[in-house]
Amino acid sequence: MKNRLFWKNAIEELFKEKSIIWLTGVRRSGKTFLCKSFEGIDYFDCELPRIRRMMEDPESFLESLRGRRIALDEIHRLPNPSEILKIATDHYPDIQIIATGSSTLSAFAKFKDTLTDRKRELWLTPMMLSDAESFGNTDLKHRFLYGGLPPFFMSVRYPERNFQDWMDAFWAKDIQELFRLEKRYSFQKFFELIMAQSGGIFEANSFASPCEASRTTISNYLKVLEATFTMHIIRPFNSKRQNEIISAPKVYGFDTGFVCYHRGWHELRNEDMGYLWEHFVLNEIFAHRQIRDIGYWRDKQGHEIDFVIDRKGQPLIAIECKWRDKDFDPTNARVFLRHYDKAQIYVVSHNVSHPYSRKYGDFTIKFMNLAGFDNIWRNSDRFI
Repeated sequence: MKNRLFWKNAIEELFKEKSIIWLTGVRRSGKTFLCKSFEGIDYFDCELPRIRRMMEDPESFLESLRGRRIALDEIHRLPNPSEILKIATDHYPDIQIIATGSSTLSAFAKFKDTLTDRKRELWLTPMMLSDAESFGNTDLKHRFLYGGLPPFFMSVRYPERNFQDWMDAFWAKDIQELFRLEKRYSFQKFFELIMAQSGGIFEANSFASPCEASRTTISNYLKVLEATFTMHIIRPFNSKRQNEIISAPKVYGFDTGFVCYHRGWHELRNEDMGYLWEHFVLNEIFAHRQIRDIGYWRDKQGHEIDFVIDRKGQPLIAIECKWRDKDFDPTNARVFLRHYDKAQIYVVSHNVSHPYSRKYGDFTIKFMNLAGFDNIWRNSDRFI
C-alpha cells in the first residue's frame, strides 16, 4: 500500500501549528499523490484554466470551503499564489490548506515575505526507506538505480527516457520560467557533469571550459541548482582550527537515479553501493531534519567524516556512511574526537539488524541502520 505514512504524519503534525502547509519538492517527487491520499480532501489542480478562474475571486472561493481540508496543487501557476494563501490564513483559519508548487518558488523573497509566519513548510524529498517499504520494494539496488521519484521507482523497465523527459521539463518550466537563463546547452552540460561528479569537491574552474562558460556563470548555475533543490552544497564544518579544511564545498545530486543515469550506470556493481548509500543516507537526513544545515569534516592530513550536524548548544552529531558495518575504520573518528570530544558518532550501515555500540579504546561508536534513524534526532542517547 503506497501510503507514505512518514509524510502524512508530518503534515498532520504541522497542521497542529498552522492552517497552511507549503509542500515543496522537485518535479515528480509525489506531491500530487500525497495530497490525494488524504481522505475527504478537496483537490484543485491550479494548472487547469477552469480552476484558476474559480480562484479569481479568492474570498468567494474560500467561503464555499469553510471547515474543509483542501489541496491547491501547482499553486505557482496562479498569477499571485501568495494572495489566496494570505487571505486564507488571515480570514479563513478554519480551512486547512496543503499548497504544492515548485521547489524554486519558496526561494523568491516576495513569496517568502508575504507568508512569513503564516505557514509551515514541508520538503518532500525523493523516496526514503520507509517509502520504498510502503511501495512494496525494499531492493536498494533498484532504489539507487531507478531513483526516488515514485514514477521512476515504479517503472517495470529502466526509466532511461523518463530522466531525459524530466530534464526537458525542468529546463522549460523551472529554469526558463523562473530564472530566465538562455544558454540551454551550457546549463545542461553543467548539470550533467556535476551530477556525474556528485559527492566530490566543487571547483568552478574545472567546469568553465567544457560548459563554454565563465567561472562566474558556473557559480551562478550552481546557485540555481541549489535553489531548485536539485543540488545540495555540503560545506566543510570547522571551528577555524589551523589544521581543518574550511573552503572546499562538496556537491551532491538530489537523487541517486539521476546520479547513476549521468554516470552511465545501467547496472550496479557491489563496489558502487557504498557511494550511493552515502547519497541515500544524506537524503534520509534531509527528510528528517527538513533543513540543509549539514557539513562534512576534513583535516589537511585527509582524515574525513561524511556528515557533521551542529545542533547549537548540544553535542555535535557525526555520521559515517558504510554499506557494511565491517568496512568501518575508527581512525577518522579518533582524530575527529581529538578536536570535538563531546561529539556523538554514528555509523549507518544497511546490514545492521539492531543498533549496537562498540568501544575503540577510550571512545564508543554507535552502529545502526536507517530503520531507527529518527531516534538520532529524538533521543541521541537511546543506543547504548
